[in-house]
Amino acid sequence: MPNARILRDIKARKAVQAGEIARRAYLYVARNETLSPQVRHQAQLQLNTFDRYTRPTTVKNRCYESGRGRGIISEFGLCRYQFRLKALHRELPGVHKASW
Repeated sequence: MPNARILRDIKARKAVQAGEIARRAYLYVARNETLSPQVRHQAQLQLNTFDRYTRPTTVKNRCYESGRGRGIISEFGLCRYQFRLKALHRELPGVHKASW
């Protein structure tokens, strides 16, 4: 069972993906200086009505095993500790402990 941080991150990723096109359209209108200020202001107000989880900055890479938010190896989606444990147990294909 994933912990609350992982569930929150999954929810944020789905919300960002669902509202990405509309959000980018409103951002384009709000930042376009050739348009009238009234139109740009309305676009900014529409951006403010979006849920907080629709912002791309709310998405954070987290370890899929532990939910840790730091030390993530992005190719595997694991934190460094979980990566080490799985590598030692040979659960990651093509990864083994180096020795020289």
